[in-house]
Amino acid sequence: MQLSPGERSALAYFPTTASAQRAASELKDAGFETVSVDRISRFGVENDAEINYAVGGRATNLSGLTLYSSGTDVGDERVLLAADPSASGYGDTNYGVAWGRAFLVTVVAGEKDIDRAVEILKKHGGQI
Repeated sequence: MQLSPGERSALAYFPTTASAQRAASELKDAGFETVSVDRISRFGVENDAEINYAVGGRATNLSGLTLYSSGTDVGDERVLLAADPSASGYGDTNYGVAWGRAFLVTVVAGEKDIDRAVEILKKHGGQI
């Protein structure tokens, strides 16, 4: 995406999807039109509730649930992904997670509104 003249963007990292969604919702309520929430992963993200829904018994594999990597389930790499410390539980705290803040909220605002957008992001725990 290329910003138009007079536009700025702000990116903030959040520890949970809930806090990222709250920030995005408040930004949209405040009139910001271009707001997105993304999950940061080393493995390519496919957050698909239809195939990664453990409660409903529809999880296709361990790595799809723990690493949001269901799009990479081909061949032997599934075994390697499931053995990753962030999936197996035998790793460092928050191993493989982007600084413990794996959810990214991006907002585009005009020059005069960017400070208000940053304030909303920080209010919900975003790290700019």
